This record gives sequence, C-alpha cells and structure tokens, in this order.
Amino acid sequence: MVKQTLASHILIKNNELTTDEEAQQRLEKLRERIVNGEDFAELARANSDDTGSAIDGGSLGWVSPGVMVPEFEEKMNSLAVGEMSDVFKSRFGWHLIKVFDRREENMAEEYQRSKAREQIRQRKIDEEMETWLRSMRDEAYVEYRNP
Repeated sequence: MVKQTLASHILIKNNELTTDEEAQQRLEKLRERIVNGEDFAELARANSDDTGSAIDGGSLGWVSPGVMVPEFEEKMNSLAVGEMSDVFKSRFGWHLIKVFDRREENMAEEYQRSKAREQIRQRKIDEEMETWLRSMRDEAYVEYRNP
C-alpha cells in the first residue's frame, strides 16, 4: 500500500530575465489572488513555467512517494487536503502547491510490472554489451614483434 497525493502546482523559474527575487514576488502575488478567490487551475495555465503540468491547470496527478525532489515532497506531505502551501524554493525554481486529495493505493501489481520491465531492460543491456565486446575483440588486431 502506497500513500499517494493528488496535487497541483505553479512553478516560476528564475533565469536570465527573471531574478530569484522577482520569481518569488510574482508567485506571492499569484498566491494572494488564489486566496482572494481566483481559480488555481486558471492561474497555473497562464503563469506556470512547468509546461507539462500547466496545460492541465498545474495538475501533477496522483503522486507516489519518491517521485518528486525531496524539498517539494516534504512540503507537499506537510499540507492537509484542500490546503495551499506558502511559496518555497526547490532546485527547479519557486513553487506553490495545492493538495486536493490523498489515498492509499495497492501498488503491488504496478511494482511487479516495473520489476519485470527492469529485468528485461537489464537483460537487453547485458546482451548488447556482450555483442559489442565480441565485435571489439573480432576487430582488434594485435601484432607481436620480436625485438
């Protein structure tokens, strides 16, 4: 059984055009707008620098433990259902998270599939490595000379 979290976020990255301070202030203003009643998803679509989740209104879907970077996961796990985080920084930029739901999910079948995929992948890697080594040995030319 794995405890999963349904969450959304808004990411503002700092770059050449946006300083660290500006990114934080911009996200603080967005947080204030959400607290005053504006829709989190709409603001995420319009403002998030995470293009993958911005399309879905910032939705990250059901997140399992270990998927996100530690600072993000720690903040997300500290929130109650329906709660929104303060603005915080990770290695990717400045974040604002909202938790929508939590569930316990039986991931045994998914875990077994993942392990099977990994074993097949590893077997293919080993076979390719052996093939490559064999071809390297076949192409090698060694000349012995007596001095």
